[in-house]
Amino acid sequence: MSVPMRTTAKVQSLRTFDLDAVEKTSVASDFLALAVSSHLAGKREDALKQLQRAIAANQATAEVYRAMGHIQFELGQFEQAERSYRMLVHMKPQYALGWFNLGVCLDRLGTWQQAAEAFQKACTLDATQLDAFLALGICQLHLNEPRAALSAFDKCLEMAPDNEDARFGKAAALQVDGQVDSASALYEQILVRNADSEESLSNLILIGMAKSDFDMVREYSERLLELRPESTVALEGLAAWASAAGEHALTAKFCTLLVSAVPGHFEGWFNLGLAYQKSQRWDQAAEAYGEALALRPQSSETSTNLGIVREQLGDSAGARASYEQAIKADPGALAPLWNLGLLLEQTGQLEEAERLYRTLLEKAPKEEEARFRLAYVRLERDDHAGAAEALEQCLRQRQQWPEAQANLALAYSRLGDRERAQRIYEKILDTDPKSLEALRGLAALALQSSDFETALEYHVRLIDLGERSPEILYNAGLMYQKAGQPDNAVRFYREALAEQPNMPEALLNLGRMLDSLGQSQEARTCWAKALELEPDLAQGYFGPAIA
Repeated sequence: MSVPMRTTAKVQSLRTFDLDAVEKTSVASDFLALAVSSHLAGKREDALKQLQRAIAANQATAEVYRAMGHIQFELGQFEQAERSYRMLVHMKPQYALGWFNLGVCLDRLGTWQQAAEAFQKACTLDATQLDAFLALGICQLHLNEPRAALSAFDKCLEMAPDNEDARFGKAAALQVDGQVDSASALYEQILVRNADSEESLSNLILIGMAKSDFDMVREYSERLLELRPESTVALEGLAAWASAAGEHALTAKFCTLLVSAVPGHFEGWFNLGLAYQKSQRWDQAAEAYGEALALRPQSSETSTNLGIVREQLGDSAGARASYEQAIKADPGALAPLWNLGLLLEQTGQLEEAERLYRTLLEKAPKEEEARFRLAYVRLERDDHAGAAEALEQCLRQRQQWPEAQANLALAYSRLGDRERAQRIYEKILDTDPKSLEALRGLAALALQSSDFETALEYHVRLIDLGERSPEILYNAGLMYQKAGQPDNAVRFYREALAEQPNMPEALLNLGRMLDSLGQSQEARTCWAKALELEPDLAQGYFGPAIA
């Protein structure tokens, strides 16, 4: 949640005129008198016309420009007022009040650097102008010059130690400068004198969030909410506190209040979606993220989160659209590329997934996890050489990566390079003697080489480590059968069938072993069930297949 820091509670206004400060001519005075009469009657536009007549008559004095600037400022014509005051200080460059009022106009126009220069000039000409130093400090805060602002506010406090605006300005400057403890102390002093200082409470909330001091955030948010129940800063603070506490329901409550008070509050909708997402309320999360995107369609993070939520809702097409929108909004973002790649991989769109992983690696060459996924997809697509190449790169960056090593061994095995595959599996076992992937790989290589004794050894080790998949148990039975150990073969075929009862190969071989042990009736029962599951097993029962 981001909230702009409140730098001051006051807005500068023009200083009043000193009617004896600037010389007049008799003709100009006539126009000026008419202008004052119109102004007193509330006819500002007519007053301006009298002053413009003075200018047209070449009777424009500094007093005329000062009056014009004043009236134009009252009418909200800040650009015109700024031009009038520039004419004034051009004619009377030592007139401090003219520089101050010029600065006020520039402040209203948001031209902070020029405003600061005007206020600095006013301070130089009259070092007793507290308002000028105060305004200068505010401009310097807008220019992100907190040290300079501190100097200006300190000057104010020398002249008026109890001036709340100067004290607040100094606290804000300390806050911007990173001196948050000193800033907090000053805000606290302000609250002692003025417990209803909403700006001080707001900035204390921001300091608490910056420090991740959520007890502080909660305290000042609750105080501010008592003063102003619709305060967005307070609601954001309480939502941040609840989120940090893992209270997703409370976070959603405060965010709901926030967006109810300010329907156009993007962060409120986003954080509401996040709270619902964390509490697995997927439909509500999707709705909140949708509202956030309506306010800020180019938010890549929001589209990414909506994609995650849509995946949870089983909407793969919608999730893909969200991830693609996130990538379009921020082509440099990695998260949506990752998520879209994984989604395509899970939905079997392997060629597109590979393209996404390649794109991700072009943007972030050190993302080795993406290279690993690229290799995995290539394995799935039977591009064993491409998989091996990617996995070799992975292992150059991270030598001890068992999953990458195991997949590299598998790639070499499928390429027919069994010797290299075996070396890699053995290297894994040297590091982790209990690696199931390495033992499975070595067992498979031994079977391919018809080295049944070695294959059996690896299968037994797998089973001892708790690997009880039907395939492992069946293979153990098969190898005990080949080794002439029918009792062990029967035991492991039975265990395979306990894990997967409808396994025709195990039923067929169990029947053979039982028949060899004289248990013909149970053997026939096994064979009958095997044939029921896979009728093709009947081929060759009465003899060799007929050509």
